[in-house]
Amino acid sequence: MATEARPEKYITTFQQLMEEGRKNGYRLDWLLPRETFGARLDSTPEAGGLLLQDIDRGPFAEIPDWSDNMTGRPRGSLTRANAARVGNYSVRTKADIWLKNASQLYEEAVQRQWSSAVDVPWETMEELPDDIERAECQLATFLTEVEFVAGDVPGKWISETTPDYYEPRMFLISQIMDEARHMDVFRKRAFANGGGLMSQTTNVALSGGAIDSARDFTEMSARLHISGEGLVLSIFRMGERMSYNEAEKAIYRLAASDESRHVAFGVMHLQYLSQTDPKRKEEIHSYLDEIEMGLVAGTGGQNPAQRGTPSNAALAILLGGGSDPASMMEGEQIALAVRQRQVKEYVQRVKVAGLGERFENGRANATLAAYVSA
Repeated sequence: MATEARPEKYITTFQQLMEEGRKNGYRLDWLLPRETFGARLDSTPEAGGLLLQDIDRGPFAEIPDWSDNMTGRPRGSLTRANAARVGNYSVRTKADIWLKNASQLYEEAVQRQWSSAVDVPWETMEELPDDIERAECQLATFLTEVEFVAGDVPGKWISETTPDYYEPRMFLISQIMDEARHMDVFRKRAFANGGGLMSQTTNVALSGGAIDSARDFTEMSARLHISGEGLVLSIFRMGERMSYNEAEKAIYRLAASDESRHVAFGVMHLQYLSQTDPKRKEEIHSYLDEIEMGLVAGTGGQNPAQRGTPSNAALAILLGGGSDPASMMEGEQIALAVRQRQVKEYVQRVKVAGLGERFENGRANATLAAYVSA
């Protein structure tokens, strides 16, 4: 962005202040100007305002490959010898959490916040057939549960990440806000039309436990962003097909916008890691091996299309238009197409992440090919 020189009078005043301090024995070394002093950023609303990526200049843009910052010192600020340790940060290697567009994803998250109270046209909801309403409530119950997991897991890694990698850390904070809003809106949907919460899905808690026990950030991101949230995003993108009013359409559209950022975060992190630390690709492939076993089996607690679950039955009713045998059969066929779409979109994410060789060298689960070609 364009910069504007600082007026000469400010420089003169600063020099006078420093001279006065020296004469009187004051320590004013903390007042010494940094490399960016003397110029200011010129931002306009038309250009998107002042963004994080605009202010990273000079030493403030230097991101260490490894960080020894345990004091909470903002990246680029000057160290203080007597600063106390305030964190026991385990994420101190850049490749373990970094991605190239974290600032942009964070800024997008901030600018696209929405409110379930006023941005969803609840007044468009009308009484639905009993089986449809029960299915809506069951799916909303499942999604409330899933979004709790998606908001709970990243919190652990926020406190584990050094301030030198503040961009991905801030994005994760924005993700938690997004997931809280999703919990909020799906819980409201369960009650808004005269229904309520239905059955808990046991596998959601088990899946959340598996993600939460990830040994490092990359494993967590592969399981949460690439797999779990990717599967849910595919469902949200089908929202128009299984909505019965404008309120439900708005819910799925807004939630999909948020979810796509979370998935992009995971894809771009794996892409950065595979490019900068290729020796870890085998480790990532091992995570994907486990993920794909769940995909082809139609299992995985974060997947609403998981076979043999209340959420999958609810999807079949909503997609087919009822619970009578003919409607259920039609709905189950559409639900199968949803699972096929989930697999195809998963394959595309893995390819963008730079790990697509698994689909060419036979590493990927063989059953995936049937889904991809369908």
